[in-house]
Amino acid sequence: MTAVSTIAWTQQSTAAAPPNATDDLKVRVQQLEAEVSELKQLVKQLQLPSTPVPQSTAASSQPPAASSAASVTADDRKSLDFLHDTTINLNLDTYYAYNFNNPVGRVNLLRAYDVLSNEFSLNQASLVVEHAPDPSAGRRWGGRLDLQFGQATDTLQGNPSNEPRPQIYRNIFQAYGTYVASIGKGLNIDFGKWSSSLGIEGNYTKDQINYSRSYWFYFLPFYHMGARVSLPLNDRLSLNYWIVNGTNQVEATNGFKDELFGFTAKPVKNVTWTMNYYLGQEHPDRTVSACGPIPVQPGLCFTAISPAPNGKTHIFDSYVSWQASPKLTLALEGDYFIQRVWANAAPAESSAPAHTDGGAAYIQYQLTPKVAIASRAEYISDRGALFSGISQALKENTVTFDYKVADGLLMRYEWRRDYSNQPSFLSDVQGVLRKDQNTATLGVIWWWGRKEGSW
Repeated sequence: MTAVSTIAWTQQSTAAAPPNATDDLKVRVQQLEAEVSELKQLVKQLQLPSTPVPQSTAASSQPPAASSAASVTADDRKSLDFLHDTTINLNLDTYYAYNFNNPVGRVNLLRAYDVLSNEFSLNQASLVVEHAPDPSAGRRWGGRLDLQFGQATDTLQGNPSNEPRPQIYRNIFQAYGTYVASIGKGLNIDFGKWSSSLGIEGNYTKDQINYSRSYWFYFLPFYHMGARVSLPLNDRLSLNYWIVNGTNQVEATNGFKDELFGFTAKPVKNVTWTMNYYLGQEHPDRTVSACGPIPVQPGLCFTAISPAPNGKTHIFDSYVSWQASPKLTLALEGDYFIQRVWANAAPAESSAPAHTDGGAAYIQYQLTPKVAIASRAEYISDRGALFSGISQALKENTVTFDYKVADGLLMRYEWRRDYSNQPSFLSDVQGVLRKDQNTATLGVIWWWGRKEGSW
């Protein structure tokens, strides 16, 4: 009853209202409709997911990781991806050795690395940067750079009788690029300077069975400059080929290019056998001379040697390692080295060959995860005086005790006895040589970086 009366009264009032009041009412209604439309637009904007938020509020609400990830540019991402696949590794090799001959000058003769007696010594400090290829990830190229400093540098890195400018490359132990061609199981191609794989022993002490190096490591080439390829035929056999400037030559001493032909085989899972044949010509065909007025890089002025010796060098090198059990490792190396000065005999030109041959045997037993014991026995028949400078038969026996303090820190205690059928080792009397020398050595080796396995 009340609602009906109200409607009737409203209708009467509206009908009785003057024209100006009606116009004002229409204007009010239009204004209200406009305001409602604006409110609807605001509501829609607030309901959208991409509603802008003040910058300070957004920054405070995001977690730190999300904020950092959002700030990485495309160029930054490329750099991070590169570093993710690149390992930067450091190695520090130190030792203290004592020679019981008390040699004049405190020098251990016929040693490659542990060259000083009764001194705290830095064998080498090394930096290894590697960006290895990864064909499975679509990257077929890579590279490696090894920089080396310390006593070992003088042993490994050339001398003027071997190459004309060894000082330029003195601290570059390895520097090469790699490409894996899509041939067979992947043809691995390296170009540059790399460590020689003639002989079973290598440069980095942490990867060797003993602290000191064998005679054969000291005698065989340390490095080469050129190209090498390796083709895996299957999971058990790979073929190897090199073409290089020469032995321990970044810059060649003659125009002949040395070659290596070899293979690496795994006849069974825990046996690895490497066989190498190396053909070279190591005699120089030029000698360094004074430069004329025409500008040229220092050290690149030569006088030709005529006639130049053309005799060849042949190296037959073979070694095998056998992981007899998880704790026991055995290894054996055999080498035959023959060299001629002249290829053919002529007046004052002898083609008689000079020979050096022999080998080494190794055994290592892992007593505990931290403790190991190892031994090496070695023989070298230096009939041609190619290694030691005199014709003699050299032998050595080494016993090494390892204690792994932690991952990346190794202590090695070693006893070594060298002996010969000719006086070849320094004594405590100037000018008097002995037929033997005995040394005790403590080596401490640190290494760190993301590179796995042998360096």
